[in-house]
Amino acid sequence: MAELTKSLLVELGTEELPPKALDELADAFLAGVREGLGKLGIGFDSEGAKALAAPRRLAVLIPGVAVAQPDQSVERRGPAVNASIDAEGNPSRALVGFAQSCGVDVSSLEKLQTDKGAWFVFRAVKAGQPTAELVPDVVRDALKALPIPRPMRWGDRDDSFVRPVHWLVMLLGADVVPGSILGLESGRQSRGHRFMHPRNVHLADADSYVDALRNARVLADRHERRARVRSEVARVAAGGEPRLSDDLLNEIANLAEWPVGVACTFETQFLEVPPEALVTTMETNQKFVPVFDAEGKLTEHFVGVANIESKDVAEVRKGYERVIRPRFADAKFFWEEDLKSPLAAQHEVLKSVVYQQALGSLWDKTVRVAELARVIANRVGVDAGMATAAAALAKCDLMTRMVGEFPELQGVMGRYYAQRQGEPVEVSEALDQYYQPRFGGDAIASGKVAQVLAVAERLDTLAGIFAVGMKPSGNKDPFALRRAALGLARTLVEGGLDIDLAAAFTEALELVPEAAFAAGIKPNKDGSVPSLNVGARRAALRDELVGFVFDRLRGYYADQGLGTEWFDAALAARPATLPDFDRRLRAVGAFAGLPAAASLAAANKRVANILRKQEEESGPVSTTVDAAHFESDAERELAAALESARRDVESSADYQSSLARLAQLQAPVDRFFDEVLVNADSDAVRFNRLALLAQLRALFGGIADISRLG
Repeated sequence: MAELTKSLLVELGTEELPPKALDELADAFLAGVREGLGKLGIGFDSEGAKALAAPRRLAVLIPGVAVAQPDQSVERRGPAVNASIDAEGNPSRALVGFAQSCGVDVSSLEKLQTDKGAWFVFRAVKAGQPTAELVPDVVRDALKALPIPRPMRWGDRDDSFVRPVHWLVMLLGADVVPGSILGLESGRQSRGHRFMHPRNVHLADADSYVDALRNARVLADRHERRARVRSEVARVAAGGEPRLSDDLLNEIANLAEWPVGVACTFETQFLEVPPEALVTTMETNQKFVPVFDAEGKLTEHFVGVANIESKDVAEVRKGYERVIRPRFADAKFFWEEDLKSPLAAQHEVLKSVVYQQALGSLWDKTVRVAELARVIANRVGVDAGMATAAAALAKCDLMTRMVGEFPELQGVMGRYYAQRQGEPVEVSEALDQYYQPRFGGDAIASGKVAQVLAVAERLDTLAGIFAVGMKPSGNKDPFALRRAALGLARTLVEGGLDIDLAAAFTEALELVPEAAFAAGIKPNKDGSVPSLNVGARRAALRDELVGFVFDRLRGYYADQGLGTEWFDAALAARPATLPDFDRRLRAVGAFAGLPAAASLAAANKRVANILRKQEEESGPVSTTVDAAHFESDAERELAAALESARRDVESSADYQSSLARLAQLQAPVDRFFDEVLVNADSDAVRFNRLALLAQLRALFGGIADISRLG
């Protein structure tokens, strides 16, 4: 009996693929092939499907692939029965034509009864096609869908791909799947390591692929290559602690078909340079692995990962050491030259560097940030002199030789230079930390001076760029304002900096030059320029910026499992500071888990609707209650409960405990709505009952609008 399923292998051989894109390409290729098979109804082992990729190949290996499509049921609806047969029972021309298009006689058609009448239908079973006949189109579609931003052409070919292609393997079990893709005919001949096995590799069947390539010194499984990189680095770095990040590991693994570790060293004189500069050169520029000692200090050792088992490892080592020496020498020269003048000497250079045309130079930005830092520091009890000093130096390292060569070291080098020239630790650390968080998941600045500087920097950036009309649009965010807003928000929340966000943006906008607001005004359709009211423009931008920051916070809290309803409930209280908002939000989250939450949320929603209608008719509702107008015990009980809760809540600064105390109002609130008619005939009684509800709303509303939880 013939096999019903076989393994499918597709391998496209190429020139060396871009290492940073290889994993994405491999995953997308597998996803495309799986999707194509699925659309055709071809079964396969989804769990066992693998993306196999190496520097010179993209491949997929999918076990359990059905050798043929299942039979396909075909149903085509034709004309309506009542319009297709005349009084004598003869078929209409439309019905005859429909039957002919289906390749059958009218008598072979069936009838389909629906609630809208009866219809002629053609039903048949179409035999499924062999999988081998369908695979080439599946592969073509998967390749066309790959995320290739800049496909290239080579020779005189019309085909394009991320890199030139050289061979194609398509096997279903032990059988070659015939087909032509990107000008290549499929076969069973793969290729081994470019240097260690520069020959074809005969593949007996799909399942032998990984082992056959391993014997040809190619590790087709990226996970196996990564494991080998780790083991090779550990093997040759014995006695030291190699630092191998996931990003560097992946990139090295995507550069080598057969990774081999090589232990290397450099001259100890280079250790006088800040280690970050050396590590950046090793990791970013050369893809080498730095080695540290047990105390976490960089040593003169590093590991290179070769793509070959060399017979003369010493020569490979010399090559790696030779290529790194000039860059280290440059870094040492830049470091020593930069130390010859203090950071503050760069102020004059900052004046000549344009930050943004309407916002002035980097020096102008520095002045604005320094003023904001002074104000914020005084407000949160941080040394304003240190905050101002840090702000004055914050951009200076951008003008140094070292940062000019290694831009990713901005901030880091500012810290080192400030330390060398005797600045206080708080100032020097701030020059590095104020960039934090640099990326998603990064921590905020730990020092208070650094936190103040981080806030001031982001306030100025957001205010200035919004003023000139260059706020983010769609996917476009050239000034990374979304990241700046989230960094600002996180620093305020996690740093516990209780400053009024709207007031801070007002101050930042007041420092923005009027020319920036003029630049942000769009001309009318007729080309005329609207008049500028700077005060009104500042007020509008302040509100827009506050909203922009809160929009960024939604995702931040969603990632922590704090729901949108909770967020909106806390936001409705219009908290002035973000730490205050954070406390309210977390209190709402705790309240939402209480048994009384659902009932009180519904009651608050009902109260809001009643009071809104009353306010629309006759204006604001008083909260003054007169016991003389009570007509039922339910009113008296609610009034007493509200007064008791008010005393307890007013004496507490803890939102969570306050909401827990207010949760005890469930019983009197439920009784009130069960027994009392708010719209009493007597105006005095009705307004008194409305005042009770206004007190209830005010008690909860002072913390959050829990009606949004319902």
